[in-house]
Amino acid sequence: MASPTAHLAEIFSGIQGEGVFVGVRHLFVRFCGCNRHCRYCDTREAIEPTPTCSVEDAAGSRRFTEEPNPFAPERAAEAILRLSDPPRLHDYASLTGGEPLLHPDFIIGLAPRIAEHGLPIYLETNGTLPDALERVVACVRHISMDIKLESATGEPTPWAEHRRFIEVAALTALQVKIVVTAQTTCDELVGAADLLKGRTLPAPLVLQPVTPVGGAEPPEPGCLLRWQARLLRRHPDVRVIPQVHRLMGQK
Repeated sequence: MASPTAHLAEIFSGIQGEGVFVGVRHLFVRFCGCNRHCRYCDTREAIEPTPTCSVEDAAGSRRFTEEPNPFAPERAAEAILRLSDPPRLHDYASLTGGEPLLHPDFIIGLAPRIAEHGLPIYLETNGTLPDALERVVACVRHISMDIKLESATGEPTPWAEHRRFIEVAALTALQVKIVVTAQTTCDELVGAADLLKGRTLPAPLVLQPVTPVGGAEPPEPGCLLRWQARLLRRHPDVRVIPQVHRLMGQK
């Protein structure tokens, strides 16, 4: 049987700029394709399949070679491992997008090939594909899940999918990120926090002020302080973390 394939947009070494691992070195694998169309999306180049993937020549070099799509897991692993020098430079291989869970067979094929070289999987996902997560969850070390609020995305909040996704991730390390805008309401945030009730493993809840894209504007600082105070009465770990990689001028 032929290996599953996926269209990839980028493979590169960089600094994690979102969530609880801000500042940690990750090796990023950006997938093409997404099942959502958020108005604040800052990776629109990855929404549709591209003919080539930009693969960094050496970790941190910012020199890229264009390689043809699609990739089989074997070829993707080769490109990833070429960047894994020196050893232990990267804490995780970060699968991002787009939406990686559109390609569960590819992830199942890729994960063991890089895990044996000390690169566990960090999955960045919009949290709307619980059936796909169920297939890959055993080979994922950490999940960074978005909760997609209608006030921020311009699309209805997929509450049922988010709830089921969190259930599937019950035994996996999880952080939940919510992009918040000037239009976000406290009721939306309370509903999101309540999805985490009863979870045994800790799951930090990250409020991420939107980086202005597509007309979306961030909330006032006072709103962030009030929201955090309200949510801390319902959830033990609520943090406010902006997109730090944008401050560094990093993609």
